[in-house]
Amino acid sequence: MNVIDTDILLLGAGGAGLFAALHAKQANADLDVTIAVKGLIGKCGCTRMVQGGYNVAIDPRDSIERHFMDTIEGGGWLNDQDLAWLLVATAPERIRELETQLGCFFDRNPDGSIHQKAFAGQTFDRTVHKGDLTGIEIINRLAEQTWRRDVRRLEDHRALDLLPAADASGLAGVLMLDMRSGELVTVRARATLMATGGGPTMYKYHTPSGDKSCDGMAMALRAGLPLRDMEMVQFHPTGLLAGEDTRMTGTVLEEGLRGYGGHLVDATGERFMFAYDARGERATRDIVSRSIMDRIRSGHASPHGGVWIAMGHLGAENVRREFKGMVERCADCGFDLAAGRVEVIPTAHYMMGGMVFDAECATPMPRLFAAGEDTGGVHGANRLGGNGVANSTVFGGIAGDSIAARLNRDARLADVDRAALEAATVRAMAPLGRERGDLSGVRRRLYDTMWNDVGILRTAQGLARARIMLDDMAREIVACGVPVAERRYNLTWMDRLNLENLVLVSQAICVAAQARCDSRGAHFREDFPAVSDLANSRYSVIRRDGDALTVVTEPVRFTRVAPGESLFSAAQ
Repeated sequence: MNVIDTDILLLGAGGAGLFAALHAKQANADLDVTIAVKGLIGKCGCTRMVQGGYNVAIDPRDSIERHFMDTIEGGGWLNDQDLAWLLVATAPERIRELETQLGCFFDRNPDGSIHQKAFAGQTFDRTVHKGDLTGIEIINRLAEQTWRRDVRRLEDHRALDLLPAADASGLAGVLMLDMRSGELVTVRARATLMATGGGPTMYKYHTPSGDKSCDGMAMALRAGLPLRDMEMVQFHPTGLLAGEDTRMTGTVLEEGLRGYGGHLVDATGERFMFAYDARGERATRDIVSRSIMDRIRSGHASPHGGVWIAMGHLGAENVRREFKGMVERCADCGFDLAAGRVEVIPTAHYMMGGMVFDAECATPMPRLFAAGEDTGGVHGANRLGGNGVANSTVFGGIAGDSIAARLNRDARLADVDRAALEAATVRAMAPLGRERGDLSGVRRRLYDTMWNDVGILRTAQGLARARIMLDDMAREIVACGVPVAERRYNLTWMDRLNLENLVLVSQAICVAAQARCDSRGAHFREDFPAVSDLANSRYSVIRRDGDALTVVTEPVRFTRVAPGESLFSAAQ
């Protein structure tokens, strides 16, 4: 087996991974930095797909305290408050870095100041953007700067499993698959960053690209690491609904449409959101998603089973100017977003839960760090739109800084546990040359199970049914072989590996949802619709022991503000 030794291994090339690379090299240019990614750097991942923008308190009328309170209240008071404060306090620094050091061009006001638009759930319009193509602007500049530096690139490489050290001192490296050659590669590293992103593609309607399969969270579970808040899966209210047989269905029509004044209407033509929340279409994503599902279940669905978003009343030319990318995307599917209306449905978008980590991005496993959507705690029960790309870039930069600082103190490259390497190798190679199973059938059942029973509206009966179905799927995947033994770009093999990870993480979502017998943020139990006592809030922590998933709850530490208090009012 090929073995690569490096100082820093970065798994993932989105905002978190690329920012970590740049900051690590800035701290110490002599560090050997390796980026491994399933696709191509600058061309894959969720950061590139960001349309809306980046939340940051830079307007003199706004404040970090106000952004913090919006984040905590939006997160249902489940956030790790120190991590949430780090997010909002570092975001102004990071946005200046993006503009002045990395060359991003964000939209400006006539006076030259950065334009900030309205996003839901916020008390101030603080979302910085580049039209509705913000992610492309950010990831292009990050990729360009990364290419200029001496960074090793392992493209078309997928991480398979974490490899502990032989002396049990922490992480030694990662077993990887070179998809171009089909060969396994052991990468040993003095420090590894998990930045693979989340990607809830286990749902029937979802926004992330098909290569996103929760690989980082699955690897963490298999390694026995704790994950928190896994029941908290965010559904974006307005995913394009173009029919059953197109991958365009689920594509996000970004929140700025509703912030700009777009209306949600049902099949009767009624604008319905004010019947559910005083903020109307600018309510938080969880509330809007549940309201849409209520209209659908009440028999007021559009022809394809969703509702409509209408923008024509705002003036077609205005909409075309402000949302050029989305107007063109909808036109490609035969819809006139600017002058007409478009069918939408809530679509699985983001995972608030993930790996437990601290303010230096360190995890409980020494030499393993994490940043971005692989992590939990920053957003609590529900992420504000615009806080996602801020999360990736803020904590990616922090990870790069803290890893470089630690490597200056610890120069050790650990030996890999041979038994763990052997077990991971056997797991990865086991399906090759065996009889084919029905992977397509498993995927369809996974879509339906997660959408119907572990989706926006949940019940004890539905979750119990889903848990049985998911356990059956996990066993069926083990029995599914890959008849063609050719390893190079074997897409059936990749599909099986993706599904294996998706089903494992789906099991974690389901088990955590069963354990939370109240409603909070993105988690809504129809049989327990009330929000429990905020002052006694607890978050879930899930681990895998053998084949069993166990959940415990921990009390939320109100380190900066308690329910009923406000940092913002105190600051004013």
